[in-house]
Amino acid sequence: MKHSKAFLLKFISCLVLFYIILGLFYGMSFGMVFLISLALGASSYVLGDFLVLPRSNNFIATITDFVLAFFVIWSLSISLTLRENIVIMSLVAAAGVALFEILFHRYMANQIITNMKTSPVHSRQLQYQTEASEELTPSKSELHMDKNHHSSEDE
Repeated sequence: MKHSKAFLLKFISCLVLFYIILGLFYGMSFGMVFLISLALGASSYVLGDFLVLPRSNNFIATITDFVLAFFVIWSLSISLTLRENIVIMSLVAAAGVALFEILFHRYMANQIITNMKTSPVHSRQLQYQTEASEELTPSKSELHMDKNHHSSEDE
């Protein structure tokens, strides 16, 4: 339930942000804004919030989300619309996403990821155990017996 709440929060925030930036300022249709919000929300939730954020910090995860947002907005805009200044539009929208992600990563770290770390299933601590034995080096008597055994077989 917490994941669906967090994803819904992210999706709705992206939808509102993109409607303001892409829809009102750049004249993009609501259908395109909805599609970009859905694609970016899903990919960013998995990549930025579950793969990068738990293994790094808020800054690295925000930079990752900025690059991902730019790429998703740019690629969907260039393939589905006939607009000019797509790079500038994508940079502005990705900057807006990055500002939102700073706050969203704090929410994720406090509400979702801390609960995951206490679960034994998601433990990231590896427990190695060393095994040792006494048979690693042969004794002198075993070497002597081995030489005698080989010489008797040669005859």
